[in-house]
Amino acid sequence: MASKIFMGDMPEILEKILNNLNNEFYSLYSCVLFSSLGEDEKLILKEECGINEISKTLSRFLKGLDLFLLEYQVKKWFNLELVDSESFYDDPIIQHLSLNEISDGNIEGAITLLRALAKHTTKINTMKINNFDPYYYETQLVHVLINVIKSQEQLSLFSFVGYEYPKEFHGIISALDNQKNSLQKVCVEHCAFNAEFDVLNNCKNLETFYIKVLPYEIIELIRLKTGLLLQRLSVEAMVIDYEIFCEESVLPEAIKSFCPNITYLSIKYFGFSTQLVELIGNVQRLQFLSLRCIVDEIPEEELKIRVMQFSKIILLTLQYLDLRNIWLEPYIDILFNHCQAPLKKLLIDRLDNEKNTKALIEFCARTGTLNYVGVHENSNLEALDDNIRKKVEANVALVPDHYIIINNKYVIYYYVQIFINKIK
Repeated sequence: MASKIFMGDMPEILEKILNNLNNEFYSLYSCVLFSSLGEDEKLILKEECGINEISKTLSRFLKGLDLFLLEYQVKKWFNLELVDSESFYDDPIIQHLSLNEISDGNIEGAITLLRALAKHTTKINTMKINNFDPYYYETQLVHVLINVIKSQEQLSLFSFVGYEYPKEFHGIISALDNQKNSLQKVCVEHCAFNAEFDVLNNCKNLETFYIKVLPYEIIELIRLKTGLLLQRLSVEAMVIDYEIFCEESVLPEAIKSFCPNITYLSIKYFGFSTQLVELIGNVQRLQFLSLRCIVDEIPEEELKIRVMQFSKIILLTLQYLDLRNIWLEPYIDILFNHCQAPLKKLLIDRLDNEKNTKALIEFCARTGTLNYVGVHENSNLEALDDNIRKKVEANVALVPDHYIIINNKYVIYYYVQIFINKIK
């Protein structure tokens, strides 16, 4: 392709692109222009300008190649040609739209594209907006984006990622009210919570509401009317240098007051407090529990008592328990000795000593429900006594943890996450 360009035999599309660079004398345009000259014209340049070898035209003319400018001009031309083409209008089957960062240089092209989409495309079912920054989203751009949202007939997934936690969305979130019959999943990250989110209460088929917010906003989110419909909740505290940036007493009270129907609960990097233990005992429909707590500041004897309380308070509805990440490893035998829950799946880090394995065997015999124990792949199972291992495997299957893990689809670090599934 490059040889054709510099020999003057270039496709029409490249000619149009390069014409946008015709004001850049020392640019790629000049190289192509020189290569496309006739022999007489080249001879004049040889005599007048001292160019004796045509093979050196590229290095002679291409003294400054601004790749960023070239990329910008190509993208600008492509966007404008795209929305002006008849084939674009004739093909409404665009199902996925993703808008990345929009800066000063491409606002005009973005507006043109969105205006065409709002007018000619109605079948988008997935829309993703990344790095939303109100500074760059001027009024006209917001207006056409809202029109795109409103013009769709079957939008089912809407994802919105802000830049530096914008507080205003200028009606973009509110526009989802037009999709209240089709919208099934909403994902919002790095945004401040505001009243526009109330529109989600009108969504008749909303199954998943995932939002990543600052810790102090968790109460406002849980107080949404959808709190009563909340089934899956995963919360991870922000931790920097072992300091937790979330008021721990807030979470148990909020969940207990506003979210009585949770069946899946994942809590990470909160202290293993008495309030947290009581919360777990109060979630009456809990079936899946994943717990990774910080226990560094709890005295050993007190921690043993708390583990015992936790073991006894686990509800009989619980089927899945994930206690990996070492925090409870020294006291896992206490859990086995006092837990009465009919667990079917259990995840732990290790099973490599006689005390824990005997407690596990007794738990299996007592409950008769445990089917799988998932352990970390690097757990030293081979070091177990053959007789003990045979007894364990006679009661329960030992498998690598990733075989049975129920993973939250969204892995969130540093901030609080809310994951809502609507009861059907």
